[in-house]
Amino acid sequence: MSAYLNNPAVWQESWDRQQEAFMPDREHRLEAMLDAVAAVTGGGAPRLLDLAGGTGSISLRTLARFPGAQVTVLDQDPVLLTIAESSLHTFGDRATIVDADLSDPGWRAKLPAEGFDAVLTATALHWLPAARVSALYAEIREVLRPGGVFANADHMPEEGLPELSVKLRDHARVQREARYASGASTSWPDWWARAAADPVLAPKAVERERIYPKREHDAEEWTPPASWHVSALLTGGFREAGVIWRGGTDAAVAGVR
Repeated sequence: MSAYLNNPAVWQESWDRQQEAFMPDREHRLEAMLDAVAAVTGGGAPRLLDLAGGTGSISLRTLARFPGAQVTVLDQDPVLLTIAESSLHTFGDRATIVDADLSDPGWRAKLPAEGFDAVLTATALHWLPAARVSALYAEIREVLRPGGVFANADHMPEEGLPELSVKLRDHARVQREARYASGASTSWPDWWARAAADPVLAPKAVERERIYPKREHDAEEWTPPASWHVSALLTGGFREAGVIWRGGTDAAVAGVR
C-alpha cells in the first residue's frame, strides 16, 4: 500500500529531512524569517504568503508559531502542492493553496484579494533569471501591506570571501555526500524517485515532468551575492532592505514596504 495513502504526513516529514540534509541550518534561516514577521506584526496573527512554498514547510511553521495566522502557499509543482494540500487541510480556511507560475507576471491575479503582512520564500528563486527576479521583487512589494516584510533565504555567497566560499561549499558537499552514503538521509534525486514510485504521487510526477522538462537537468542555478538582492529590493520599491541571517554561503535578505 502507498505510504502516502497510509499517512500523508510521512511525505512532509520526508521532504523536511531531505531538505535538512542539504541545509543543516535550515531551521535557523526559517526562524530568522519568522522573527521578522513577528517584529512587523507585533507577534499577532499575520497574513502570510509562502512564495514558491512547495510542501508548505514555511506555512506549517507559521501556523505553529502564530495560532491565528492565515497562510497562502503558492507553487507550481504538482507533487509538492499535493503534499502541501494534505499537510494543511486540517487548518481549514486558514490555509489556501494556489497553483501559479512565478515566471508569469500574472501570478498575482490568482491570490486572495487582501494584502499580506509578510511574503517568505526559501531556496527557490535561484531557478529564475536575474531580470525576472528583479521584476518579481517589485511585484511582491505590491501584494504587501504598507510596513509588510518580504524575506528570501537562498544561496547568497559573501562576495568579500570568494576563496573561503568555495571551500565552505566543498566542505558542505563532502558532509552531505557522507550522509547520503551512510543512508542517514535521502538525496534529492532519490527523494524524487521515491515520490514517482508512490501510487498517489506518480501521476503528479508525470505532470511535473511536463511542467519542468529540462529545469533540473539543464538549467543553471543563479546565485548572486546578498548585495545584489538588497540592491534589487531597493530598486523594486522597498523602502529598506538588508541581510537578516547569514550561514556560510547562504543568507536571508529582507525588504520592508
